[in-house]
Amino acid sequence: MVASVSVVEDVPPADYSKHGLTREKLLWMWRKMVEIRLFEEKVEELFLVKGLLIGPAHLCYGQEAIAVGAVAALRSDDPIISNHRGHGHALAKDIPPRLVMAELFGKAAGTCKGLGGSMHVAIYPEKGALYSSAIVGSGIPIAVGVGLALQREKAGRVAAVFFGDGAVNTGAFHEGMNLAALWRVPVLFICENNMYAMSTKVERTMAVESIAARGLAYGVNCMAVNGNDVAAVYAATAQAAERARRGEGPTFLECKTYRRKGHGVYDKAEYRPPGEVEEGLKKDPLTRFRRVVLEAGLLTAAEMDSLENEVKREVEDSVKFAQSSNVLSFSELEKYVYFVGE
Repeated sequence: MVASVSVVEDVPPADYSKHGLTREKLLWMWRKMVEIRLFEEKVEELFLVKGLLIGPAHLCYGQEAIAVGAVAALRSDDPIISNHRGHGHALAKDIPPRLVMAELFGKAAGTCKGLGGSMHVAIYPEKGALYSSAIVGSGIPIAVGVGLALQREKAGRVAAVFFGDGAVNTGAFHEGMNLAALWRVPVLFICENNMYAMSTKVERTMAVESIAARGLAYGVNCMAVNGNDVAAVYAATAQAAERARRGEGPTFLECKTYRRKGHGVYDKAEYRPPGEVEEGLKKDPLTRFRRVVLEAGLLTAAEMDSLENEVKREVEDSVKFAQSSNVLSFSELEKYVYFVGE
């Protein structure tokens, strides 16, 4: 079959049931998007206002629909590979907020026992979050290896790897895409195109209008998706996952969104032109989802507000848990270091 680029724009509420978006799933999506947003608002406060957290942290503020829509379309036993901007991936994969926050505080109860920090927080094999790396694009060839293992396992599972637009300019992306296409591994390459690679806008690094088109060179089917519409991300991911489960190989999904904050909590993003942020705010995925489902009568304001209040309490609890937890004992450290040689 000849590879092509398909476009997935907004999915109208009238089509939700056709895509399997039940009321229960919509409530889960709302809860998870709110959880990611409130969690990261709290993280920003802990860094910039209270000074209780130090080091690097990269927020996915404004990108919530991608992590939630993609994970909602996958099976619980489908593994994911994350990156430096991984809070949303971790929470969407149902890693408890307590453990994510504990990792940010460097505590032993964290997902990496406090040794990984924010950029490795989405490592929790118990929930299928296999790996997370701060090296841009490095998760892509690893996902291909995971996909090869799943292919040989013959259990119908697929792997999904998340990366930003900047990763598409790395050698790891091209090498990984080439092998994935050649071996027809069940991998979904999910590019979270938030318009900026650190402080550099995407138009200054690529001559193509659509990042998705880059996959065509390797014979990979590609999808350009509205990354601000959680239903669109869900529909596109579900379609790509079904193809992979049938043995039809990988899919490259470019999910277009907007990074509402700077590259990291330390970045004020003053390089963005006037008016751009205001335009980006108009496309906020949470605001859009709430408006759409309320207008369609699919959910009620009362139940959405109730979930939001529940999440607020959960996030506050995660901070208290993290602060009261212990750091890893020095005597334990050598258990997590690999020695090569005599």
